Amino acid sequence: MTDTDPGKPGAGGNPAGNTETGGADCAEFARTLLSWYDECGRRLPWREDPSPYHVWISEIMLQQTRVEAVKGYYARFLARFPDLRALAGADEDAVLKCWEGLGYYSRARNLKRCASQILELYDGQMPETAAELRKLAGIGPYTSAAIASIAFQEAVPAIDGNLLRVFARLALCREEITSPAARAAAERFYRERMPAERPGDFNQALMDLGALVCLPREGAVCMRDPAACPVRSFCGAFSRKACGSLPVVPAKKKREIDRRTVLVIRDDDRVLLRRRPGRGLLAGLFEFPNYDGWLSESEALEKAEMLGIEPLHIRPLPPAKHIFTHLEWHMRGYELLTGSFPDGPDGPDRCFFASRGTLARTCALPSAFTAFVPDTF
Repeated sequence: MTDTDPGKPGAGGNPAGNTETGGADCAEFARTLLSWYDECGRRLPWREDPSPYHVWISEIMLQQTRVEAVKGYYARFLARFPDLRALAGADEDAVLKCWEGLGYYSRARNLKRCASQILELYDGQMPETAAELRKLAGIGPYTSAAIASIAFQEAVPAIDGNLLRVFARLALCREEITSPAARAAAERFYRERMPAERPGDFNQALMDLGALVCLPREGAVCMRDPAACPVRSFCGAFSRKACGSLPVVPAKKKREIDRRTVLVIRDDDRVLLRRRPGRGLLAGLFEFPNYDGWLSESEALEKAEMLGIEPLHIRPLPPAKHIFTHLEWHMRGYELLTGSFPDGPDGPDRCFFASRGTLARTCALPSAFTAFVPDTF
């Protein structure tokens, strides 16, 4: 629901939260926002050449990842896989290695799968509408709208967390912002205001507004510097001094804590790795052998011996923590030096020794384990 007050002006002089605003008011909102974007919008590498391929790669990378972190990954990925054919023809492990550290590795697998679909089903030409794009692997409602609007100028809102937060404040929406009703209301709200001539820029302007000005909760810049927000005169929450209480978000679920012990087993210049199962958390990636619970030194030695290892030395490693969306790994580790281990991928527990070069070039090691990579390796 929205908090309406017929006596209080909201967006463009209409009651706050009323999305049935006049055409002139909607057009003025778009002009004001785009004028600010032209002057203050972020200069990002994927915006320099917004080809469908570039937009697609950047949008997948930006899911649940900070913009600054994505810049380097984006450049390296395009250098390795400059177009659809290069990506579709690549070895999956090479794609995962290039993605290493970005997390959510299913996104990388879906990129490769999607590239193949575009070549096979669309003769190498990316579909131009959000509806067609949603038929492809790894492309959902937000990503399809972002690609269609930015690369092909389809007038469709790209609703993500930033746009939902901005909507909640502009329209004074007090629905839980992740609810289907709130998302549908945001879709209608932005469609009414989206200009036919610059829909991609309109979406990106809203993204930048949410990233730079209309920040979460008390971080909203307008609460400290009202002049910083270009659309404050259209904002129901600003007029009611309610930016700090909107949007209404569901209570966060407490993460499950998983205690694990990591064994870094190495000889002079190699380290023991194994591939994770093909399904589930971090599916198909490489890892150091690790086990449920915090093992004692003697228990760690027993695990090593079960792998066919004859430890020459063992020492504890500093603890580490890794946070997944709904899970935390609290990890302790041991480094074990050994003199022998069966070579090849068919060793005990599918373990094998990898050289420094193999680890650097070939094996995608999730960031959960990077704290345990030997300093001298």
